[in-house]
Amino acid sequence: MKPRRIAIIGFGAIGSDLAVALLERGKELYRLGILLDPASTSRDRVPAGCKLLSSIEELREFQPHLVVEAAGHAAVRTHVPACLGLGFSVVITSVGALHDPVLMEGLIALAEGSGGRIILPSGALGGLDYVRATRGAAGLGIRYESRKPPEAWRDELTRLGYDADHLEEEVVLYQGTARGAASAYPSNLNVAATLALAGPGFEATEVAVVVDPKAKGNTHSITGESELGTVRIEIANRPSPRNPKSSWIVSRSLLAAVEQHFSPVVML
Repeated sequence: MKPRRIAIIGFGAIGSDLAVALLERGKELYRLGILLDPASTSRDRVPAGCKLLSSIEELREFQPHLVVEAAGHAAVRTHVPACLGLGFSVVITSVGALHDPVLMEGLIALAEGSGGRIILPSGALGGLDYVRATRGAAGLGIRYESRKPPEAWRDELTRLGYDADHLEEEVVLYQGTARGAASAYPSNLNVAATLALAGPGFEATEVAVVVDPKAKGNTHSITGESELGTVRIEIANRPSPRNPKSSWIVSRSLLAAVEQHFSPVVML
């Protein structure tokens, strides 16, 4: 079997963790291309054995079997449409960008026209299989709550006049719909968008964002009720060592998505 060619857009904490994990699987399984701007300072960190790509044209020449976006919302608006237009399937990490209905509809149209696929990983969440199964159920209500320690929200707390190093009480940063949450905090609430897309949609998914000085990690709580039953899921993820705003598990979720894409056995 020839190595599968994986192109990763971006090389931050998530992209680099995924690259290392894929390289550990062995060069006989995966060959990696990393798409970065020619002026990116991350280029010096790319491991030997990875092919540096500087443009969509170079990515096209690399002919990946799968593309993984790990570069933020801007990349979803620029690079992902180009990749889908070329017929490549793309794993989108920055799912929050899809709160924009115009962007979402445009990406779907490109995928349908080219034969590519948009793949949305579970990221920091679990239980999305259950949520998907309840999507059409009567009386469906889904609520998501994010709890993270002050370090994860340091900049936001400072802007609001709080001292992140001496916070003693909880601070509710946001309460509203998943669409509003993804729009207000594009770097932090990809999980809210993922849950909304799996479930009843952006407007019908309730979201609360809480800064909790007692939180030991990034905690995600999902509660749901419908004619099919009730569900409550709570996950406490360890923050990424390189980015406290992101959960460490996210890169492993991407790894699982890549492996599932090529697996003869599909688990949904």
